[in-house]
Amino acid sequence: MRLVVGLGNPGSRYARNRHNVGFMAVDLIARRHGVPGFRSRFKGELAEGVIGGERRLLLKPQTYMNDSGESVAEAARFFKISPDEIVVIHDEIDLRPGKLRVKRGGGTAGHNGLRSIDALLGPDFWRVRIGIGHPGIKELVQPYVLQNFPSEEVTLWVAPLLDAVAETIGLLLSGAPDALLHPTSMRRSVPPSLKKNHLWASPAASSGCRMSANRPCSTR
Repeated sequence: MRLVVGLGNPGSRYARNRHNVGFMAVDLIARRHGVPGFRSRFKGELAEGVIGGERRLLLKPQTYMNDSGESVAEAARFFKISPDEIVVIHDEIDLRPGKLRVKRGGGTAGHNGLRSIDALLGPDFWRVRIGIGHPGIKELVQPYVLQNFPSEEVTLWVAPLLDAVAETIGLLLSGAPDALLHPTSMRRSVPPSLKKNHLWASPAASSGCRMSANRPCSTR
């Protein structure tokens, strides 16, 4: 069994924020794979279904971002899931908008949701980092991540990228930590307009990339 966690803040006020891209991804994964509705458990919203032929769990912590680890740790303990069987999808200001990285372990880069999980479970979980870009000034980071995605960004890269993640998440879950993430598969689900903006151009896409703690797959 694997646990897929999307990070975000609960409530309609935050639903379309940049900081909630993890929630958006998990919601789309559930719809794409026909996972039954979420229910309240473990200080979060939990759904269980079959993805890639295997039983998987989807979790959206409802503790607010800074305490995400409380929800993740409770679910992990109950189902006896180790950190290396957990995949956390989250926003990343240090990646340009539309960039994607997948790796196991590492630092938190100042992300409070990751910091909370790390404090309770350690760093050895998988991270799917979705770049949202940086406002350029440190003092503007908080209001920036708590703003909604502009409609043009949703059309240009947010919707296509999340659709690609939902389509290919089974490849990651089926063999982590040694599964192959197939960037070429993800590229096929991205429309030509996005590819023309070079958001998906990368050496990994042409040469293949094996996921490991020491060599993260990347589209940067």
